[in-house]
Amino acid sequence: MTQEYYRHLYVVIEQIDGKILPVSFEMLGEARRLFDDFNARYSSNEKVVAIILGHNIKEMSKELIAYGADVVVSVDHPEVKDIRNIIYTKIISQISTDKEIASKIEPSYASEFKKPRYMFFAADSIGRHLSSTVLVELDSGLASDINKLVIRDLEVTHQIKTAGKPVNFKKTLEMYRPDFSGFLWTTILCLDNRNNPVIERDYSPQACSIIAGAFKPISPDPKRIGVIVDYVPKIDEKDLRVKILSRKVIESEVDFESRRAVVGFGRGIKDAPEKNIKLVEEFAKHLDAEIGISLPISKNVYPASPSISSTYMIPARVIGTSGRKISPMLYVAFGISGASQHVTGMEDSEFVVAVNPDENSPIKDQCDIFIKGRMEDIIPLLLEELKQQQQVVQA
Repeated sequence: MTQEYYRHLYVVIEQIDGKILPVSFEMLGEARRLFDDFNARYSSNEKVVAIILGHNIKEMSKELIAYGADVVVSVDHPEVKDIRNIIYTKIISQISTDKEIASKIEPSYASEFKKPRYMFFAADSIGRHLSSTVLVELDSGLASDINKLVIRDLEVTHQIKTAGKPVNFKKTLEMYRPDFSGFLWTTILCLDNRNNPVIERDYSPQACSIIAGAFKPISPDPKRIGVIVDYVPKIDEKDLRVKILSRKVIESEVDFESRRAVVGFGRGIKDAPEKNIKLVEEFAKHLDAEIGISLPISKNVYPASPSISSTYMIPARVIGTSGRKISPMLYVAFGISGASQHVTGMEDSEFVVAVNPDENSPIKDQCDIFIKGRMEDIIPLLLEELKQQQQVVQA
């Protein structure tokens, strides 16, 4: 077996109503950084390939090249104007195994090409679904909600993958995501089965979905030169039985962007979840603030009424690398210890107040004011002071 049947990094681009989503530029930026280093270290000439589907999208290809793509495979067709997963899955899978497209990407590799070496999708409602179905078609693995990537050679000993013998896996994509605690990283690998003839096989592409905000796009260069490949899809008539008659874009259910203040809470609610969340809710109301949470809270492990859990213990409220990045004028953190993944999401806040009973918690180093105490003791005092100040202002 050889990895050299697998080449390039394919990035699946998302666009809605003629506008490329920011996460796509972020993925392209990280792909560009990774492959500039990859080609230098491995004396290679592999490409960053952007795949975009839609209708009347000609100008987008030039924009994607400016943002780091070497090649753009464009599918401009009325039947892919709106996303239908089964059609998108089949087309992206066709593109990923097409030798004619491979010859236009890099002729010197085309005869050996089987599938991409790596693939990136966005970790959003579209990309999470699409990535899973595409990787089923391509018969490989998938890591979800990734926020750190490294490519390097690894020596691995594994009972199943290597029959217990040390094996060097070259050009391995290490895919990192925060674990449940929010403090530790989980590393996910997509490795071939080696040294065991019974189960020996390749797993490529190595693929992942990437969290929005995890990486920064590169500065666009309109002078960048790239290749644009127009691909005519093969669409099965039976897949057109599902029609999109009307479409409405649902905005995020949590509005962090327009609020000047955000109040966050974490595992400090554990002694009395229902009561403490209601205290946070009342405090946020007096500040006209949006409410965010740390990652563990979204797992719904603390007992609360259905109305509370469905309103606040949801992924859409997560602040950090596994959720949203915020930049309010004021961020107040209750019972949040300060894992690096959460800090990444709130570090652009102009002024930070943290309430925590542990004066050695990492959040202390990230805030402008630190209040030592339990949230159930501190919030009523803050509320009383807020109400008094509001009365003074209104008088």
